[in-house]
Amino acid sequence: MQNIDHIFNSQQSVCASLAATTYKERQRKIRLLLENFLDMESEVLAALSKDLGKSKTEVYLAEILGVKTEALFAIKNIKGWMKKRRVPTPAAIAFTKSWVKPEPKGSVLIISPWNYPIMLCLNPLIAAIAAGNTSIIKPSELTPESGKVVQRLIKKTFKEEEVAVVLGEKDVAEKLLSLPFNHILFTGSPEIGKIVMSAAAKHLAGVTLELGGKSPTIVDSSANIKDAAWKIAFFKFANAGQTCTAPDYILCEESVHDSLIKELKNNLVNFFGGDLEGGSKDYCSIANDVHFERLVDALHSSTKSGSTVSLGGNMNKKTRYFSPTILTGVQEDNPIMMNEIFGPLLPVIKVSSIDSAINYINKKPKPLALYLFSKNKKNKDLVLNSTSSGGLVINDCVLHHTNPNLPFGGINNSGVGSYHGKFGFDAFSHQKAILESSGFSPFKLLLPPYTKSKERIATLIKKFF
Repeated sequence: MQNIDHIFNSQQSVCASLAATTYKERQRKIRLLLENFLDMESEVLAALSKDLGKSKTEVYLAEILGVKTEALFAIKNIKGWMKKRRVPTPAAIAFTKSWVKPEPKGSVLIISPWNYPIMLCLNPLIAAIAAGNTSIIKPSELTPESGKVVQRLIKKTFKEEEVAVVLGEKDVAEKLLSLPFNHILFTGSPEIGKIVMSAAAKHLAGVTLELGGKSPTIVDSSANIKDAAWKIAFFKFANAGQTCTAPDYILCEESVHDSLIKELKNNLVNFFGGDLEGGSKDYCSIANDVHFERLVDALHSSTKSGSTVSLGGNMNKKTRYFSPTILTGVQEDNPIMMNEIFGPLLPVIKVSSIDSAINYINKKPKPLALYLFSKNKKNKDLVLNSTSSGGLVINDCVLHHTNPNLPFGGINNSGVGSYHGKFGFDAFSHQKAILESSGFSPFKLLLPPYTKSKERIATLIKKFF
């Protein structure tokens, strides 16, 4: 633990010098990080295969491309993000000029999860570097090989007093959270998010919390079912459903329910082969025994309460294989509808109308993402204007996460704040207000003592400005 104090204190000592770095210096750092990351591709692949059983293709698409896109976008745009910008001046103080200047918050703590254990360390780091901060990263202990790769990458790229990686269990996270960081970015569950926010409050630190939740998918009667089915199947069961923005459940209009289930099954068999009993090289494992048992319990409690396994339901405890599983006949009060699934279980609920789907969603905590499959403009507008979520995606899933021009984050139970692209830069920056006054100020005419004439002047100012 003493080493953590040393790292934190050494980073505190360089915050001022990092704040003074130019956009070219920050570009260079991110470019070097990206180059070293790409040079370590084989290590990244091996670590993710060992930790999660991820295929190369999935690693390329999710982890490597995700980091590369974020880094290149930051390199391209840092110069503009860092600029001091002039803002309008009200007529009452026309003798002044005003600007807003982004400045680094200072010291940043990044606590990352196990589901995308490399990308979700590095993408927040890219934003923190772009904004000119020091950073300490705490990778998840549940993916130890990935954490070691991130640590080697950071040691290869940065001095410890600028960026450091600290590995360890719960006690390490607790120690880090006791320190007075200026900003904390945490990705994980709402339950742990509350602990992080409470710890940050002791130091009045800023927080960005990406917390997930039960992201619903609405399929209405006008939807292109074949298109909806492959997209839902792909994005739900990528990473074995262990994605914070994965569709958690489907609210499907009755008239298209059976055809959707049929197409979902066809796609899953095409993706992963056969009867889904033995696993596939293209399908990863559950992260650890605790989560595996959690999913087993969720499936059993769901079927015990009336749902039917329409596809899948196969598992192997030794390999932590849990097949893609579709549950039908799910009622709104089924236990599986209580908490985020974060795994390869897909409940499907029949609804009578788009209004029924909206009413159900609005009774629940606000989700990180909401997906709508529809060709009906009225329904699109209705969902947009009648629901609240971190993001809304129409006729697709998850892709908003890949656009650095969009903010990524939740609302209330699904998160606090956002990042990605400029939104990440802004999350780690303080927007400093700057005002410069000229030699003349009409307020000199209004200094005490307040005479009747000064009262009349104040009355005129109140009236006309």
